[in-house]
Amino acid sequence: MKSLAIVGGAGRMGQALAEGLGTLGEFSLVALVDQIEPRDLFGASFATSLDELEPSKLDVVINFSSPEGVVASATWCAKNGVALVIGTTGLSPEQRESVQVAAAHVGVVMASNFSIGAVLSERFAAQAAPYFERVEIVELHHDRKVDAPSGTSIAAAEGIAEARRRAGLSPLEDPTTRHTVEGARGADVVDGVKIHSVRLPGLVAHQEILFGSAGEGLTIRHDSFDRQSFVHGVALAANAVDATPRFLDGIASLIP
Repeated sequence: MKSLAIVGGAGRMGQALAEGLGTLGEFSLVALVDQIEPRDLFGASFATSLDELEPSKLDVVINFSSPEGVVASATWCAKNGVALVIGTTGLSPEQRESVQVAAAHVGVVMASNFSIGAVLSERFAAQAAPYFERVEIVELHHDRKVDAPSGTSIAAAEGIAEARRRAGLSPLEDPTTRHTVEGARGADVVDGVKIHSVRLPGLVAHQEILFGSAGEGLTIRHDSFDRQSFVHGVALAANAVDATPRFLDGIASLIP
């Protein structure tokens, strides 16, 4: 049984993970780490910093906080030989580099989405990409998500672009030549794959990948209606990683 600490434990995602992971019987939840005391500790202790914890009593730190919090967790885990699972998105190149440095000392898993269904939808999209003329992505999230586009949609766009390159296809060109309002056609993330971001109260995490060719279309949609949808993916990552130095970008390789 692995011992866990959740950084960002007072947040909605941290609370969902603390509740869900605690019911699996595979983990011991040692601490919830945050600047404010979580609404529910789920039997764990509360700490305002990883520095308050005893490293020898932890196997894995799970971070769903902020990009700055990820850097602090990566530094602490590398120093103390504790594995790290990261679900925070919106990291700068410099912050991602800090994670890579930590992975030279301990095991690290970083994923933009821990939903099994979301990961599978990306896999299906990459399979479909060479067979359609065009593709665009619409990602929809709750209105308190601070970054756009989502890390999940960026990963999907990169996977689609790579699949098209392998098939010998050229980057997509936007057929729209006159923009009445700048930005109406979304963001060109990679090789012309457009992403459109929606932020509304009541949503959790949703994504549509829309393919089109002459006479037909294909829509791959995934919906996370509750944050519990991420629990099993985080559990996969926590079970797969240990103090052995390595870096896993995403959980796709953990899903046969």
